[in-house]
Amino acid sequence: MIKWIAKLFSSTQNEENTEDNMKKYLIVGLGNIGAEYVNTRHNIGFKVLDFLARKEGLSFETVKLGSLAEYKFKGRTFLLLKPNTYMNLSGKAVKYWMDKENIPLENVLVITDDLNLSFGTIRIKPKGSDGGHNGLKNINLVLNTQNYTRFRFGISDQFKKGQQVDYVLGEWNDEENSKLPERLEISSEIIKSFGTAGLENTMTAFNGK
Repeated sequence: MIKWIAKLFSSTQNEENTEDNMKKYLIVGLGNIGAEYVNTRHNIGFKVLDFLARKEGLSFETVKLGSLAEYKFKGRTFLLLKPNTYMNLSGKAVKYWMDKENIPLENVLVITDDLNLSFGTIRIKPKGSDGGHNGLKNINLVLNTQNYTRFRFGISDQFKKGQQVDYVLGEWNDEENSKLPERLEISSEIIKSFGTAGLENTMTAFNGK
């Protein structure tokens, strides 16, 4: 009888833990650490998370493989992660925090820059190739899957032949800077929607905005 009660209690506890994990989300902003990268196009992932943190009065804590802030909203817990591994090894940080916090793959959102989209264009996809992006390439490799949600933020491709690296690692121009606040506001709403309204509703509401 005692063993049966203990087993029932353990089963109930496991179900509760599973439910808790389903309400926990890992939001990964891709970027490079260092002052020289702060305002570069490649760091839009960091910039989106920094914007949300400032807006909600959150602070980032230096943790293993990155900086982390916890945001609670409508019964959900969002772990905002900025990997400190540099772009090319982003997967290491993503995998570590997924495992540590028992976050399922469907609750992971990766924010990244995209040269194939015009400036500020938003594209949310449930899966896909790396599109030549080194951060996504490493995440795909480490997780051994492409089936995680990515939020692509367009930075356009307005560079001359052979100037791609300089463009991506270059800073936003004046026109882009003037439009960024509105784009960042929408981006912060996407994060909340992903956890509360679900992926399909979020895609419908924000793709192409």
